[in-house]
Amino acid sequence: MLGGDLPVHRLGFGAMRLHGRTSAERAESVRIARRAVELGVTFIDTADSYDLGGNEELLAEALHPYPDDLVIATKAGQSRPGGDWVPLGRPEYLRQQADLSLRRLRVDRIDLFQLHRVDPKVPFDEQIGALRQLRDEGKVRHVGLSEVTVDEIERARAVVPIVSVQNRYNLSDRHSEPVLKYCEANDIAFIPWLPVAPSRDAGPVAEVARRHGVGPVRVALAWLLGLSPVMLPIPGTSSMAHLEDNVAAATLELSAADVAELEGQPLTTV
Repeated sequence: MLGGDLPVHRLGFGAMRLHGRTSAERAESVRIARRAVELGVTFIDTADSYDLGGNEELLAEALHPYPDDLVIATKAGQSRPGGDWVPLGRPEYLRQQADLSLRRLRVDRIDLFQLHRVDPKVPFDEQIGALRQLRDEGKVRHVGLSEVTVDEIERARAVVPIVSVQNRYNLSDRHSEPVLKYCEANDIAFIPWLPVAPSRDAGPVAEVARRHGVGPVRVALAWLLGLSPVMLPIPGTSSMAHLEDNVAAATLELSAADVAELEGQPLTTV
């Protein structure tokens, strides 16, 4: 329940890999976005910097008018000149990008607007203040953060309610564990980007997947879903087969022995 008023299914979809650079690629991306919704996905994550806004336009083409239960989340605060990601958090820029996202997504209000990265060159309170102003004006319903520390979340919450945090997190990269625990304690959605580690095909994940007769990606996603009630993974793909396999992770039940093996811990019993 994002912000106490937006119910979403706990396995979302990250749209970054959807592209429209050719007519065939665009048609397939539209088909995948629509199929995600057909499979029960109610949370889709995009950003103003994905294809320079083209990703937002593609989602609108595929899904507008949106189903009543679909939440489209977007982000601003990071640009990509020449292929390199560069934080860009000037307040006027964040406000400009929010207005552009509203237009591209064809909505009057953005359900979840996230600060894509904290810009170290701009005072933190000014960046959060811009998000607060957008919320006060009714252009943004809820505010989220990405790649932040516990201290930064607390500082932001002193300015505006924070309903989600999007940090990198997966089986082999759990450096954001303190942030996840903070989110649990404060009922903040934790959205892991890169939810499946590139090394998923080796070791315990592959062994658990073999036992269940499924692929390793499904196991990695099922582990995340079982780890915390505030977990909201957003696996992305440009493959229809991978999309359907990802969504199926919501129905995979891992045993305590599976989890212990995945986490590299001995299974203890009481």
